Amino acid sequence: MGNKNKTISFRVNEDSFEKLREIAEQRDISLSAVFREYVETLVAHDGQVEVVPESRIDEADDTDAFPPKVEVPKSFVREHERLELEADHLREQLEEHKQYVTYLHDRLDEQTEDEEDIVRLEDLDSEVGADEEEEPTFRLG
Repeated sequence: MGNKNKTISFRVNEDSFEKLREIAEQRDISLSAVFREYVETLVAHDGQVEVVPESRIDEADDTDAFPPKVEVPKSFVREHERLELEADHLREQLEEHKQYVTYLHDRLDEQTEDEEDIVRLEDLDSEVGADEEEEPTFRLG
C-alpha cells in the first residue's frame, strides 16, 4: 500500500484564521504548510508538543527545552546501524537455511519412496554385530 495523503477539514473563527494567515505570511509559507508542519511535529513527538511564544523560546535555557534533547555519540548511532544491518543479514541467512532444510526434507521424502536405494545405519550396525558374534575371537598369548 502506498502512503496516500488525506485531507483534514475543520472550522475556526475569523480571528484565529487571520492570525494563522499572519503566521504563514511571516514564515513565507502557505497556510496548509503551517498545518502540515504542526501535524508532522505532533506525530513525530507522539502528541507531546507544547506551543510557546518565540520570546519564551529565546529566554529558555537548555533545562527548559521541550521536547528534551539528548546528544548521542556518533559511534553509538553507527554501532546501532551496523547491528541493524547485521540483524537483517542474519534474518536473510536464516531464511536461506530454512529453504535449504525444506529442500532437503523434500528430497528425503522423494528418496523414501525408492526404499531400495536407502541403506540405514541402524540396519548396518545390527548386521555387523551379528557377524562379529559368529566369528571366533583369537588371543595371542
